[in-house]
Amino acid sequence: MTRFAKHKKPRKDKTGEDATPWEALKKPVTEEEDQRKAQKRLEKKRKRELKKIIIKKMKIAIEGCCHGELDRIYETINQIENEQKIKIDLLLICGDFQAVRNEHDLLSMAVPPKYRSMQDFWRYYSGEKRAPVLTIFIGGNHESSDFLLELPYGGWVAPNIFYMGYANVVNYNGLRIGGLSGIYKAHDYHSGHHELPPLDDKTARSIYHIRSLDVFRTKQLQQGKLDIMISHDWPRGVVWYGDTQRLLQRKQYFQQDIYSNQLGSEPLEEVLLQVQPKYWFSAHLHVKFAALVEHTNGNLTHFLALDKCLPGRDFLQVLDVEPISPTPSPSNRLCLDPEWLCILSKTDHLLHVQRTNTFLPSASQNSFSPQEDDYRKIHDDFSNTFEIPEVFEPTGPIYKPGTGNIPVDVEQLRKNNPQTELLCLMLGIRNPIDVILNRKIQLDQTN
Repeated sequence: MTRFAKHKKPRKDKTGEDATPWEALKKPVTEEEDQRKAQKRLEKKRKRELKKIIIKKMKIAIEGCCHGELDRIYETINQIENEQKIKIDLLLICGDFQAVRNEHDLLSMAVPPKYRSMQDFWRYYSGEKRAPVLTIFIGGNHESSDFLLELPYGGWVAPNIFYMGYANVVNYNGLRIGGLSGIYKAHDYHSGHHELPPLDDKTARSIYHIRSLDVFRTKQLQQGKLDIMISHDWPRGVVWYGDTQRLLQRKQYFQQDIYSNQLGSEPLEEVLLQVQPKYWFSAHLHVKFAALVEHTNGNLTHFLALDKCLPGRDFLQVLDVEPISPTPSPSNRLCLDPEWLCILSKTDHLLHVQRTNTFLPSASQNSFSPQEDDYRKIHDDFSNTFEIPEVFEPTGPIYKPGTGNIPVDVEQLRKNNPQTELLCLMLGIRNPIDVILNRKIQLDQTN
């Protein structure tokens, strides 16, 4: 007898006492049972249809620190595509993007004067060039912040180049991508978003410090359902899930921070443990480092940090990524994420624009995770259409080499970006700059 056969149960004789009575089979089927059977048939059909769909892995290019070197990055991608006979679907940039439109924007970038250079972005902003691949980026600690302040909830900074804002989640062909801009500094973490253009030396630095409200919002996301998170800082503690000794060989001065548990961002560690994305990409420390985080519930997060864009550095990598929940009909359009929209709507009353501390509810007090009614309202308000309109238009002067610095007045710097106005109108939420300036917001009367 085999080890499987000995566990077989004896077959019942259906002609004896254990047989089903004929009368029982003749009982009329109730309407409820009819509906249940019909639902099962539909579910089986749906599963059969899903099996027919070929799930395509997307080829994602990840870039570390950009430092304005867009031309070099796109040239590298083109070279990879030609050599490997592939097509990159998406480029993710993990900060220090430097979206400099004109010489005035250089003044809001927190870098020593010798590093203030126009670089490449202005050509994409002006329309002289177009990004050859959809590009998504988050802010780091060296940004043209007067410009990015216009888009606290994200938006197009040039055709085919999308900024994630302070915090965001977007969707591309079923791939859910989250982002948190900035780096962690404890003294600014609980402050509100109080910065107002034109920035001075102090606010040009505080503007890129991550805030507790944006982390709080991100932690409301459903656990294990986010494909990718991008940040500038590393999550604190992630260093222990990779080859720590090899990292120390390359960056010996990390030793004290590593062993005192100071390397990386404490708030991002909280997000990593709470949200548990499938992938997490970072930059900032100018070194390539990979790690695999195994969470206590068995979920895995693949972490990768990359270097800055310089010759001979590990600044770009291409990965095949399969969405957790693939879409049956890819649109090849960047879309808003319904869950994130719900979170923004439910937490708008927590917006704080003072230098004083932001007081947020504790996890035990309330949950701001979306419920069924929240989703229903968002789908109704957006008519089930979440594609982000490609309505980019320049909002500031365009750099013209050889003409000198173009003066920009304060009112122009504080003018609302149409993309931010549209999203605030659709969601019924507030623009931080409007709140600071006590400007009235025109809300849709139907909301």
